[in-house]
Amino acid sequence: MLFAAPQLKDALDFAAAGYKGARPYVVYPSPQGVLISQEIIETLSHQEHVIIICGHYEGIDERFVEKYVDLEVSIGDCVLTGGEIPAMLIVDAMSRLVPGVVGKTKAVIEDSFYRGMLDNPNYTRPALWENMSVPEVLLSGNGHEISRWRRKEAVKRTLSRRPDLLSRASLREYISGVNVAVIADNEEINLSGLNELCRVYNLGRPYIIARTKELREKMKELFPEAKILGSVAKIIEHLGEDETFIVKVSAVSRENSLHSLEVKRRCLENSDKKILFVFSQNYESFEGLEGICGYLYGNDIKLPICVEIGAALDRFLGNR
Repeated sequence: MLFAAPQLKDALDFAAAGYKGARPYVVYPSPQGVLISQEIIETLSHQEHVIIICGHYEGIDERFVEKYVDLEVSIGDCVLTGGEIPAMLIVDAMSRLVPGVVGKTKAVIEDSFYRGMLDNPNYTRPALWENMSVPEVLLSGNGHEISRWRRKEAVKRTLSRRPDLLSRASLREYISGVNVAVIADNEEINLSGLNELCRVYNLGRPYIIARTKELREKMKELFPEAKILGSVAKIIEHLGEDETFIVKVSAVSRENSLHSLEVKRRCLENSDKKILFVFSQNYESFEGLEGICGYLYGNDIKLPICVEIGAALDRFLGNR
């Protein structure tokens, strides 16, 4: 049993007839579609007019799909009788993004998947139930410590249950602090571009590592307001942190380097520490520097340092 294309076209024309504006965005729930995600829901919520076509049994004529359907989506690896239940799921998820539907906008933002991470465990009264206690920190009244606990538990839960979500996750809300440093071999640094990148991701000004006294003096003349130091050790001393997790980032794969998803996992495992991303004009400058090394793309790619830093910050700190 299939829905025929001519009748579906008539129904689509009828549904769109009373709407003046952009062409309706047509969604077809189907086992052959892409898996539904929060990103898709957000995309649909930004459309002016969405029409959901619900098939039944075997579905609908493929010619109609090819000509009129903008997005084919699946709710998972299962087969239903029709598309009505997936349509309800889509409408419900979209409605939560409409201002005022959920009382607190912050509650929507903190829900699972909104920024690519699972939610933390949640508890309510009573504090003791069947010999099981609510975590003490939640009873402390200390808002800062409660927020810290929630972030840590969200990280722990995501890493143990859904590590596949790391490709979508922004680390910014789950790590205690991020700084950027560039090892400079010469004074040809686009400092204004680096500062702008750090502002976009709500970071402090970048550190410039100039390993020779002559280069430091020269760069201080060119960039008097820049944070120019002689080594990573000096940066850690400047940060005032005993524990700093160092990530050397390269566009290309180096010996013993880690995929960016593995770098994300390691950063989350060290979320209590400061994170220092170190870049270099010359990858050989990483030699002897402690910390893990991650790569962004693979082999045979050389990018300008500003582009490399922008790509890395988007990969690790961007909101999906």
